[in-house]
Amino acid sequence: MTKSLWSSESLADWKDALTSYDDVVTRQKVAPLVELDRWYRDELPVAIAARRTPHVVLPELVKLAEWKMARGVWRARNLVLVRGNDPQVVVKTSTDALATIPDPTAPISTLAKLDGVGPATASAVAAATRPDIYPFFDELVAAQVPGLGPVAFTPAYYARYADALRERAAALGWTPVMVERALWAHAGGKAGVRTSAAP
Repeated sequence: MTKSLWSSESLADWKDALTSYDDVVTRQKVAPLVELDRWYRDELPVAIAARRTPHVVLPELVKLAEWKMARGVWRARNLVLVRGNDPQVVVKTSTDALATIPDPTAPISTLAKLDGVGPATASAVAAATRPDIYPFFDELVAAQVPGLGPVAFTPAYYARYADALRERAAALGWTPVMVERALWAHAGGKAGVRTSAAP
């Protein structure tokens, strides 16, 4: 990995990293990732916004979990658990969770009540709904943010992570989601980074 993007105050550096995102997705060489990533960025937010009360349905939650795992670490057991959720419970829980926006942690902790859904998957739902508030929780990104400590998949750690990305987004005139994608791309995605600190 090249110099730390986090420490750069150059908007050009950040823009270069964000612009490289699509290429980095392709370089992961994970067959479904390109299509899943396009769906996550372009289709899911529109579907959520079109609903009278924002929520996700079970097939979307499953696809979202597949996207998260294709971009990061594949956890087959989690996917089985996600698929096993009752469709009506997914709608109710996600409706309740998204109704708590803009609370910094309530949407994450509420969604994490679903089987197989932790703070990372929960943050992906929140980020698709309100990218101006919630970044996706990615361990490669978290590892680049000074002062957060070892990555912990907890709502409290996510709150610190999200605060840091929101602060940087405000400085750049971006959204937290843009900051997260730039940092992930700068790291080269999971194909580009191998650190001993990674779980």
